[in-house]
Amino acid sequence: MAGAIFNAIEAGVIYAIMALGVYLSFRILDFPDLTVDGSFVTGAGTAAIMIVNGHNPIIATIVAACAGFLAGSITGILHTKGKINPLLSGILMMIALYSINLRIMGRSNVPLLTEDTVISKIRDSWNSSSLNGAVGSLLDSAGLQGILPSSWGVLLSMLVVTLLIKCVIDAFLKTEVGLAIRATGDNENMIHSFSANTSNMKILGLGISNGLVALSGALIAQYGGFSDVGMGIGMIVIGLASVIIGEAVFGSRSIMRATFAVVGGAIIYRIVVTLAMQANFLDTGDMKLITAIIVIIALILPKIIDKQKERNRKQKRLKELHLKSDMGSTTGGDHIATIKADL
Repeated sequence: MAGAIFNAIEAGVIYAIMALGVYLSFRILDFPDLTVDGSFVTGAGTAAIMIVNGHNPIIATIVAACAGFLAGSITGILHTKGKINPLLSGILMMIALYSINLRIMGRSNVPLLTEDTVISKIRDSWNSSSLNGAVGSLLDSAGLQGILPSSWGVLLSMLVVTLLIKCVIDAFLKTEVGLAIRATGDNENMIHSFSANTSNMKILGLGISNGLVALSGALIAQYGGFSDVGMGIGMIVIGLASVIIGEAVFGSRSIMRATFAVVGGAIIYRIVVTLAMQANFLDTGDMKLITAIIVIIALILPKIIDKQKERNRKQKRLKELHLKSDMGSTTGGDHIATIKADL
């Protein structure tokens, strides 16, 4: 169980990069971008085929992110220049990317188990470092050797990368261009009245969003040891689940807190799915169903909690007004009638 949760945290940190991309389109730009399901595979397929053909895995990962940026930019162009509905433009690009991804990979599945990847480089470097031995000794002294994995290289490295990306996004969204992108998502008509080019802001925002998604896809392909043309199905739902869960748990009062919440939400989501899969009556084919249920709960539960808090507040206020009415206040009766009607 401990090993499964550890692997879930490792994967969650990598998926958090994808969730940050979804956050940019879904929350910042207020754009329902379904390109994510395709651009995730674009990143995975581009990195995989370049690695198989002998290219440096780091360069392959960077090129994969650029391919995702291009895909997102085209979605933005379809919407802004072609005047296509946001949802439809994302669907069209997602469908087109299915064929494009097959063209990129040349086949439906590209194995990477025997290839030198970014993840394998991290593991080899960690296993040969003195830090690995120190961690192993620490776990052994704590009686956790054999319970927790001894190789922490991938988790720590990906955590650093993810947090670095988070900090870059935080800084970018505070720049002039970043503020313009945020304003475009908040009130497009207002920012357009100030002569800002909202079309370019949308194209740039969607490009960055899908670039992050493709980067996550490239890393997941190297982490899992394969790239598959169907691995992006439902990825937008996973991204939304991470965003919604993170905001519900950690809040989103500021950009820095919101991006941290997205990272935390992605990790929590993977842990919840892993724990759910431990049930005997569930199998791997039920993962999409579990994802849908998690999203439904994450969407409904905060509303139920807020409604109950509001009800409790009104009941408290009602008791206070009853007390005033008993003391002879002339205004208490009217307020009591109003609050009772709301309840």
